[in-house]
Amino acid sequence: MPKGGRKGGHKGRARQYTSPEEIDAQIQAEKQLAREEEEQEEGGDGAAGDPKKEKKSLESDESEDEEDDYQQKRKGVEGLIDIENPNRVAQTTKKVTQLDLDGPKELSRREREEIEKQKAKERYMKMHLAGKTEQAKADLARLAIIRKQREEAARKKEEERKAKDDATLSGKRMQSLSLNK
Repeated sequence: MPKGGRKGGHKGRARQYTSPEEIDAQIQAEKQLAREEEEQEEGGDGAAGDPKKEKKSLESDESEDEEDDYQQKRKGVEGLIDIENPNRVAQTTKKVTQLDLDGPKELSRREREEIEKQKAKERYMKMHLAGKTEQAKADLARLAIIRKQREEAARKKEEERKAKDDATLSGKRMQSLSLNK
C-alpha cells in the first residue's frame, strides 16, 4: 500500500477554527468569574466578624490587596522563608524633575578615545603646518631639493637657448658675409 494509504489520515484533518465572537464570549466569561471570586473573597473577610480583621481592613484595604498578590506570587518554600537577595539592585525610577541634564555627562570609553584621537590629529596637523614634525621637515627638505633641480634645469635650458640663438645669429652673419663677397 502506498504511503499515506487511505485518505484522511491523522495528519491533515479538517481544522476547526474558533470564531472571534466565541473568543470574545470566553474572555467575558473569564472576567465575570474573576469578578465574582473577588467579591466572594471580600465578602468572606467581613462575614467572619473578627474585629481585628475589620479594623485592619478599614485601615488599609490597598496594602492588604498588595500583600495578597505578593503571597499568591510566592511559590514553594518562598512562602515559608523570607529571603532577600543582597546582590539584587532594585531599580529606582526617577522623575523628570529629578533628572540632571545640565551636569557633566560621563562618556563611554569608546567616545573618550574617539575625542582624544581627534584632538591628537588636530595637534599633529597644527605642528605639521608649522613645520615642526619629522614628516614636515622631510617634506620641506625634499621640496628644497626639487626647487634647486628645477632652477638648474631652467638655467641650463636658458643657456642652451642662448647658445642656439648665438649659433643661428653667427650662422646668418657668416652667410650674409659670404654673400656680400
